[in-house]
Amino acid sequence: MKTIKLLLVAVIVSFTTMAQAQTAEEIIANYFENTGGMDAWNSLKALKFEGAVKVQGMELPMTMIQTKEGKQLSVAEFQGMKFYQGVFDGETMWNTNQMTMAAEKSDAETTANAKLEMNDFGDPFLNYKEKGYTVELLGNETIEGTETYKIKLTKEPTMVDGAEVPTVAYYYFDMDNFVPIVIEQDLLTGPGKGMTGQTKLSDYQEAGGIYFPFSIVAGAKGQPGGQEIVIKSVEINPEVSDEMFAFPEGK
Repeated sequence: MKTIKLLLVAVIVSFTTMAQAQTAEEIIANYFENTGGMDAWNSLKALKFEGAVKVQGMELPMTMIQTKEGKQLSVAEFQGMKFYQGVFDGETMWNTNQMTMAAEKSDAETTANAKLEMNDFGDPFLNYKEKGYTVELLGNETIEGTETYKIKLTKEPTMVDGAEVPTVAYYYFDMDNFVPIVIEQDLLTGPGKGMTGQTKLSDYQEAGGIYFPFSIVAGAKGQPGGQEIVIKSVEINPEVSDEMFAFPEGK
């Protein structure tokens, strides 16, 4: 009996060691391999997401566009009006003021931080070493019944109130599929400042040879609710023009 117990312990230890033997680099490599392969990811020049954002029981049609050059926009429609958020042409960031419906430029600090995000097109982990990012495997963690690898991603510092603040995010990768299902990051600005932001990713689907999460829920960790985005289609390398991202001067 004692021998059997020792064998069981040895087997358990063996499986635990195998799970922990994965390195952060191997997990990330498996992630890209399982979601389309590095060639497909590196061939991305632009992405267009069509879907809906759920607000107070309503689904508002929305479009998100991102380019390899760092240009981006997000626009939602409500009662015939278009609300632009996080629009960036590479130099100027702007949004629609929801009270006046006028386009407003973001402050210099927000714009400078947007320029740092230009490196993250496609995925922050894509060629992360070339960007100067670092990754660290912190261990295993169970997230809502799913066993995951917890990886710490450190990027370039962010400016907050004139001071540099470390930019750190924690990604939880499903052990079976090697895809991130939760992202956590401290909220440094806005009404949620001081809280931990949490984004849940699910319903991975293939589009143009690459797998993307078609369900995204963002909110504060431990708090009810959260903003849900449902992706309905993804277009790879769509036609885009500079005018789409430009600040509407004089309007």
